Amino acid sequence: MSLVFGPIPSRRLGQSLGTDPIPLKTCNWNCVYCQLGRSTPLVNERKNYYVPEAILAEVQTALAAHRPGDIDWITFVGSGEPTLHASLGLLIRQVKTLTDLPVAVITNGSLLYLPEVRQELSAADAVLPTLDAGNAQLYRKINRPWPRLTFERLLEGLTAFRQVYHGKLWVEVMLVKGLNDTEDALRGITTALRSIQPDQVHIVLPIRPPAEPWVEPPDEAGLMRAVAILGDVAQIVHPAEGDFDLSGCDTVVDAIVGIITRHPMREDELVRALERWTPGQVEEALQALIASGQAQRVERHGARFWSAAVSHLP
Repeated sequence: MSLVFGPIPSRRLGQSLGTDPIPLKTCNWNCVYCQLGRSTPLVNERKNYYVPEAILAEVQTALAAHRPGDIDWITFVGSGEPTLHASLGLLIRQVKTLTDLPVAVITNGSLLYLPEVRQELSAADAVLPTLDAGNAQLYRKINRPWPRLTFERLLEGLTAFRQVYHGKLWVEVMLVKGLNDTEDALRGITTALRSIQPDQVHIVLPIRPPAEPWVEPPDEAGLMRAVAILGDVAQIVHPAEGDFDLSGCDTVVDAIVGIITRHPMREDELVRALERWTPGQVEEALQALIASGQAQRVERHGARFWSAAVSHLP
């Protein structure tokens, strides 16, 4: 399976060429809201999950296949936590020798307490870490991390990284109804954000099928409360609508598996993205993926989503 996908639309990063340095689902958190499903088991080992040269070769091929203006950012976004790839810093630096496009890393931020990880991510133009809680109890409840990854280490790492990092630091807060959308929870997050001093705070919602079936987005009152309490740098970021470029795939099956492994999609989005194939070919491929155990359909709020079969979703 290709390790580079897209470009796909992002409200924050325009048309983003995704680069995935780890297998599904390699993560040291088991977030209740994760669209990639449960982390079974949790993994906290840093190593080269794929050969760095192979990843770079795919990036170079993808860049050559697209015209100027087709791609806005190169984004390292793993099928789990990308900083678990031990050569992530090397990959960032090498990608920047291939293109003038800016490089972003989407991370949970859990390993930023390590000086070597802070140094590696400093080469990126934007880093988007996660902060869903303002105290240890809520952190354990929402993010369910590897046991030694404490809330204190998370906050320590984010704060230390801000002190040395000169790029764009955009902290993401995933709001879950009844967990971190209360006034007390939001004020705790605000206190933590004051020590981190991010450039922006992005409020995001669990729209896609989550790891736990009881997870729901906040109601309108909870959302407005978050905007009011988190401050002027906070903004709501809804899922982007736009074109998913699957042209680099040889077959419709490769195209579907390549995107839903990292980015579960609504069925109508998926069909639009596969317009180079006929509707009959797409439907045949979807049914074949279910029969072969490569994909699964998940219902969420009346919409049908497609996800990789190996994702542990309820």
